[in-house]
Amino acid sequence: MRFQKMGEAELRETFRQIQIDMRRFCRSVAAIGYNGVTLDDVPHLADHEFYEESVRERIAIYREEFRRLLDIIREEGMHIYLTMDILTFTPALEEKLGTSEKKQRDFLKSLLDQFFIDFPGVAGVVFRIGESDGLDIKEEFRSQLVLKSPAMVNRCLKAVLPIFEHHGRRCIFRTWTVGAHEVGDLIWHHATLEKTVAGITSPALVLSMKYGESDFFRYLSLNRNFFVTDLPKIVELQTRREYEGCGEYPSFIGRDYEQLAIELREATNVVGISVWCQTGGWTPFRRLAFLEEEGIWTEINTFVTLRLFKHGELVEEAISRIPNVQNHAQLAELLRLSEEVVIDLLYFPEFARRRLYFRRVRIPPLLGVYWHHIFVAHSLKKMLKHFVGDGESCIRSGHAAMVKIKRMRGLALECHLPEEDIEYMEYTFGIIALAREYFFRPFDEDVKKRLEKAKKKYKKRYPKGTRFRYTVKLDFTPFKLNRRWMSLFFNYLVRHQPSYRLVDKVVGLRLLSYAYFAVKRSRPKMVPKIARKSAMGLDAIFK
Repeated sequence: MRFQKMGEAELRETFRQIQIDMRRFCRSVAAIGYNGVTLDDVPHLADHEFYEESVRERIAIYREEFRRLLDIIREEGMHIYLTMDILTFTPALEEKLGTSEKKQRDFLKSLLDQFFIDFPGVAGVVFRIGESDGLDIKEEFRSQLVLKSPAMVNRCLKAVLPIFEHHGRRCIFRTWTVGAHEVGDLIWHHATLEKTVAGITSPALVLSMKYGESDFFRYLSLNRNFFVTDLPKIVELQTRREYEGCGEYPSFIGRDYEQLAIELREATNVVGISVWCQTGGWTPFRRLAFLEEEGIWTEINTFVTLRLFKHGELVEEAISRIPNVQNHAQLAELLRLSEEVVIDLLYFPEFARRRLYFRRVRIPPLLGVYWHHIFVAHSLKKMLKHFVGDGESCIRSGHAAMVKIKRMRGLALECHLPEEDIEYMEYTFGIIALAREYFFRPFDEDVKKRLEKAKKKYKKRYPKGTRFRYTVKLDFTPFKLNRRWMSLFFNYLVRHQPSYRLVDKVVGLRLLSYAYFAVKRSRPKMVPKIARKSAMGLDAIFK
């Protein structure tokens, strides 16, 4: 929630529109087969005497307005789940609880107990313990990572689960982590998961897992933790693809999800799916699915995803059932091409197919494009030379993908879908395709000038204030770290299997952490700005 700067009158008027939107959204997703909605979040609704008086006054308004929203959701036949980071503080609450694990746990128990009494219509709470609020969040409420080991998480779950059982609610525990602290590999490491849930048999507990060992990327095999422990699990999926344009252009996920759905049939304890169709990522893109016409690409993904996982259909059959669409055959071709373009051009396939780990993190398979940023830099050029052997093939596949985008524009017109979105995709991916010539060929001034011209043309075509666009960051300054040191890093500190080697335990997890924070203190600008100020920042990986 980002309402803290609004006056009360403006806040209540905003909620009036939210009520209208909520009914429309719930009615739309219920019509295609979804049965629940997840909203943010418990701390803004659960009152407590430890909070500042001004915070409690704002919570009182939220509680009043949210009761109306929850009534609308129930009227539309949907279950209601609220999210919660463990643990979210205000300055006064942090002063009261300090760093005491027992005080924090007792506070959480009392908060949940009263919350369930106050909001009997809420079906459950979704816990997140492995990621906190981003560095750009400037509110009274700020979440922090307080559960730092499997043992601490285990104690917390054992303490709160009886409250869920008593009130007949569901505790959905997310295994998502960003690599911070001892519990940072919970998302993919089977031993960490086993320690975290050891001795827990509560009927209230459901584990929620992302489908791969990293965030919502392509080229990820199925997370094998779905086959660890007998606890029921749900699969986290994303249809508003936060690393693939957030619905600004088509980024179809049918083939990936079809394969995942087939493999998960062997995991007998998977009881459902959770689909991100509206939020996710630190980006300025703001298209809303099921609330505006521009959300069509996310809506298609969301519809197909449910057909694949709930009904066991294959992609072609799911596409044929998409309502209110003309020319399903042409639509199927358009979606297939969009998927191929993203796989072959947004990603570097030769790099993306590698399974790489650094410290407690499965390295993302996407390089050069991150959220709404396109990076073209000499440092990236050096890195790609280490991982990509056939650069010319990569260049050719990029140009082939651009031809497919031209075909997509014609198909969009035939299907009466927004052709301007494909044009936007063509402008954006054109820069990415051109960057490959810089990455994989010897440097010359011509490619530099072409990239600078393409960036200028892109900014002119999509100026600020008319449409959110990617930020293109060009940096041709020679990267000072020589290839020998880079090779040593990737050969010895980056591994190709999830299990930790001796060098990882001694150097990667311990000495490298001390070295990183020492360098950051002495030379803070060595850490790129986006890594220092976006999301949780790079620091989390080294904690």
